Amino acid sequence: MPLPNAWPGGLKNVDLVQEFGGTEGFWKALDDGIEHIRVEDGQLVLQLRE
Repeated sequence: MPLPNAWPGGLKNVDLVQEFGGTEGFWKALDDGIEHIRVEDGQLVLQLRE
């Protein structure tokens, strides 16, 4: 799904868990399950923790 250019640009170098999360909940669970996130050729690539 295409995203407006300004939207991802506003999130560059922002730690979403620190900014919007806490010790519990969705952002904490997301952070615990993802090893690395990167953008390649217009795609968001998630590397999950084992």
